[in-house]
Amino acid sequence: MQSINLAEHTVRELNQLLHDQSKDLVEDQWEISETSGQHNIACGLNQKLNVGIKGHVGYFCAGMNQHAHVTVHGNAGQGVAENMMSGTVHVKGDASSAAGATSHGGLLVIDGNTGARCGISMKGSDIVVKGNVGHMSCFMAQAGTLVVCGDAGEALGDSLYETVIFVKGKVQSLGADCVEKSVTDKHFKQLKKLLDRAGSEEDPTHFKRYGSARQLYNFKVDNAY
Repeated sequence: MQSINLAEHTVRELNQLLHDQSKDLVEDQWEISETSGQHNIACGLNQKLNVGIKGHVGYFCAGMNQHAHVTVHGNAGQGVAENMMSGTVHVKGDASSAAGATSHGGLLVIDGNTGARCGISMKGSDIVVKGNVGHMSCFMAQAGTLVVCGDAGEALGDSLYETVIFVKGKVQSLGADCVEKSVTDKHFKQLKKLLDRAGSEEDPTHFKRYGSARQLYNFKVDNAY
């Protein structure tokens, strides 16, 4: 295992060392310590690395991730796993706003709560939040699945496209064009598989499903100013 102490190295140096592994995989196990909430840690990875981060991280940790498995043993700032393409990112604590924003693929797991706009404009990833999510989560989300094991804030799924949302707890309010939908055995099986991947023992039958009413897909003259 390669250990990097960010009290002794810059984030730029760390990220360069991680990127160099993609050329000839020398070491696939990494441990990063003394993070002190710094931004942009472990961004742009494109190899099957296992990166353990011991401490809190700032903005955009594990952004643009491909293939790598990144675990944050602490809290994460804004935009964790932003624009993720594949791989997994696991935050053991809480995450701030815009977690998983614009993510195209992969799995983001947050053991705690997230702030506003979790999964905003997500495009195919899976996000499992074991706590609560803030307002405007999944705003303009296009594809993928958001699972919330706690409660959801205001305007959930506003202007939603085809992302599927499962919520176990209370939803403060639904956004424009987001509606509750029926849950079939197929959906329960899909949800159970995702919960298992996230290491959650929640009962899938306790969740409600939300999706797009598809009323915003086509222009309606009555909505014109």
